[in-house]
Parts: sequence; C-alpha cells; structure tokens
Amino acid sequence: MPFIKRGAATSVPDSDADNPAAHVERLNSADAEIRWAAARALGGQADAVPALAAALGAEKVQRVREAIMTALMRVGNEASVMALLPYIRSQDAGQRATAIEALQALPSAIMPFMPALLADAESDVRILATELARNMEANDATHVLCKLIDSEPHPNVCAAAIDVLAEVGTRDAIPTLKACAERFAGTPFLPFAVSTTIARISDTQG
Repeated sequence: MPFIKRGAATSVPDSDADNPAAHVERLNSADAEIRWAAARALGGQADAVPALAAALGAEKVQRVREAIMTALMRVGNEASVMALLPYIRSQDAGQRATAIEALQALPSAIMPFMPALLADAESDVRILATELARNMEANDATHVLCKLIDSEPHPNVCAAAIDVLAEVGTRDAIPTLKACAERFAGTPFLPFAVSTTIARISDTQG
C-alpha cells in the first residue's frame, strides 16, 4: 500500500474549513486521511450526527472510527448517544473501549439510557454499562448502581457495579452493599469487595 503523505492530496482546502456540507461529503472519501480530517472538522456539529453515524457504521479504519466517535461525543446530544450505544456490543475490543470512553464523557446525556442498559438481557452489556456511571454525579451513580445491585442475579455484574461504587459511591450505597454481601455469601470475592468498598466510602466521606 502506498505511503500517504499528510498535507499533500489529503489536505482540506482552506476555503472549505467552515463548510460542513463539504466535510460531510468527505466522510465518504476513499482516502482515510481525508475521512479522518472530515470527522474532526464535524465535531460538535449536531446537524452532522446522521452523517457521522452512517460513516461510523461503514468505517473500517480504527483511527477514523475513533475520530468519528470523538466528533459524536463533542455533540453530546441524544442523537449522538444513540449513534454510539450500539458499539458497546461490538465484538471489536477497540470499538467497545472507544465507545465507552466517549459515552463516559456524557454523563447527563447517557442517564436516560441507563435503566435499559442496566436491565439488558446480556450480562456483558450490564457490566459495560456500569462503567458509564464513573463520571456521573456521585448521587446519580449511587442511585443507578444500587438499583442494579438490588435485583442483579449475576455476581460478576454486581462486582463491576461495586468496583465503580468504590470510586464514586456515597454512603447511601452501604445498605445495598451489605444486602449484596449477604445474598452472595457463598461467593467469597463479593463480600470481600463489599467490605473494601464500604470502608473506602466511609473513609472518604467521614
């Protein structure tokens, strides 16, 4: 494959610097560098979300996918969240990680989607969804994660939620954590994680 020099044929004309329609068109370029530059130029532009979402679905180059996800994150509205959410189910670990990172940066926008994510039939999705609470306000994170733990049958999902609570939880989580330890008394790692988390919450809020 020929080496592509940046700044040559891949550069964006200065006259198009503030032309969203031109950047949207370039999302379909055969040149990955041009697609990458177009995605970066469209960051934060709500009108470009449908085009960015479509481009993301077709993009094969990881660097360009990351630029598109970042552009959607910079928009940060409901439509951009909906465009990013499917990728937490991706079989590609890089896609999953980038999508999680982008969604973590949108704690308010992701909040309305949390109940469905935390009730998903796939335990792996529920585990990944707990990560989306890390950047939420402490009270919000505590509320959604405790609600999950109260009814969660899978110890690994509870462990993931407890791990996040250890970082961002409030003392309101302590009753739920104690009940979880009792419910999974036969799973040694969970009571231990609970005791560690309760101690950490108590220390940081003492």
